[in-house]
Amino acid sequence: MTSIHKACRQCKTIYEGSKCPKCGSEEFSDSSKGKIIILNSEQSEIAKNLKLKEKGTFAIKL
Repeated sequence: MTSIHKACRQCKTIYEGSKCPKCGSEEFSDSSKGKIIILNSEQSEIAKNLKLKEKGTFAIKL
């Protein structure tokens, strides 16, 4: 059985399940381009450029 990953349209978090675990939104895209994993958002220039304030796995483009 394969898992289906979704990308939240509100905060771009990549997740499995019925709603986003970070913001609670049920609006998602099942197609996205690129994935980024943020380990420390305070030190990451990429996180700052993408305006990501928490660690996690995010879609770059929906």
